[in-house]
Order: sequence, then structure tokens, then C-alpha cells
Amino acid sequence: MEATKAAGSRNSGPGARVVYYLVLILIMALMVVPFVWMFSVSIGRPSDVFVVPPRWIPSAIGFASYRRVLSNLPFLSWFLNSFKIASLITAGQLFTCSTAAYAFARLRFPGRNTLFLVLLSALMVPVQVTIIPIFVIMRVLNLLDNHLALILPPLVSAFGVFLLRQFFLTIPKELEDAAFIDGAGPLMIFGRIILPLSGGALATLAVLTYNFFWNDYFTPLVFINSPSKMTLPLGIGIMAGRYVEAGGMGADAPGIVAAVAMSIMPVLFVFLFAQRYLIESITMTGIKT
Repeated sequence: MEATKAAGSRNSGPGARVVYYLVLILIMALMVVPFVWMFSVSIGRPSDVFVVPPRWIPSAIGFASYRRVLSNLPFLSWFLNSFKIASLITAGQLFTCSTAAYAFARLRFPGRNTLFLVLLSALMVPVQVTIIPIFVIMRVLNLLDNHLALILPPLVSAFGVFLLRQFFLTIPKELEDAAFIDGAGPLMIFGRIILPLSGGALATLAVLTYNFFWNDYFTPLVFINSPSKMTLPLGIGIMAGRYVEAGGMGADAPGIVAAVAMSIMPVLFVFLFAQRYLIESITMTGIKT
């Protein structure tokens, strides 16, 4: 044991730390470079986009592309639509997934394991398989070209139920037993013990859900037709397609990239807000009780 510790201490010397930091810097550079190029293109001229080698500092710097996007397109409307849809779906999934996960993790009822296996089977079915039945249902309900067609189907997530159930199972059962002795029922135990201890798992589900539905392009493309009801990914995609038809992507590539740059800001803010809870969740996975 002592020899192993000594060998480990030798391997974690200054040279190993330098290599470790160099690898981290390289990985960080690979992740940051596309964003730097995106911002550089958004404040430059269309002629600077396809220059080889890439021109990291534009020949002329300005924010005219951002002004064009905000003044000539219903960008703010698309932004608010995406914000509303992603926020409502995230809130809905946090409620439905947490309650269902608590039932599968803690409550005893007939057919619990069978129902959970049926729920897990939904993870193996891609949305492209179920989109036609969902479209027919939305048409019968007269919800086509309506945001409810995007909000109602994903309010329950098999992945979210699975994620939260696995986390709830790690919470010591003794805490619930003590609360039950004090007279607390299942709802009080869920609200005052399970949820306060599950901040990291709930934050993880919230970030993943918000990010997915903020960037969702396929579902709005199927259900939404009116330009005023489009989401950001759908609106930017149609905007790029029109520029291609008008004479090539380079016609207003800075405007397209500026729209993309503004569209990623909410997801970044959500991640920064939930970062503390995500780190806490990852840290707690390494603690044994």
C-alpha cells in the first residue's frame, strides 16, 4: 500500500501536472475556436466568410448584421416563442417526471416493475416513428399550427422518469422512515425530503430538457406553418434557405451567424444558472452513505 502511494505521488509531480493542464487547454481551445469564428463572422463582411485561411479578425468590424436581423426579421417573436415552449415543457417535465419517478422508486403497487419496463421501452422509439400518430391526434384536436401541439406531447419523458428514479433510489430510506414515524404521508415526504435532496438531478433534467427543446427543429417544422408562430431554429433555417435561393449563403452569412449567435445565449444562461447544481450532482455521485 505504501509503495502504491509513493508511486502515485511520483506520477503526480510537476511534469504530470503540466501535461494535464496542456491537455485541458487543448480541449478548451477545440471547443472555443468555433464560437470565436462565429462571432468573428457575425461582425465582419460577407466577403470574409470563405477566405482561406480563415480570417479571425474581420477586415471591417461592425454590428450591422445584428441590426439587420432584429429589424428585418421577426426575430424577437421567434425568440419569445422558443422561450415559452421550452420553458413550459421543462416545467411540465420536472413535475410529471419527479412525481412518476417517486412512485416507481418508493411506492409499492401492483404491476410497478412491468409498467416501468413498458415506460423504458419508449426510450427505444425515436420521435420520427411516432410523429405521424401525433400529427393525426393534433389534427383531430384542431391544434395544428398551434404551440400546444409542441407543448403537450413531450410533457412526460421516459428518460426524465428513469433519470430521477435512479437518483431517488440513492436517497437513504431511513429518512423516509423517520418522517413516516413523525406522521408524514407520501406527499409530505416527497415535497419536504425527496425534492430538497434532489436539486442536482432536477437541475440536470432541466438543463437537458431546455437545451433539447430550445434547439428542436424537426417538430416545429411538422406542426407550425405561420411565420409569427415559428421557433428560433425553424425561423433561422428558413432564413438561411431564402438567402441560398437568393444567391448563395454568402449573400448574408454574417446575418445568419448573428442570428445563431443570439439564439445560443439563453441556453448558455440556463447552464450558467444551473452550473452549481450540476457540479453538486456530479460530486454527490461519488459519496457513499
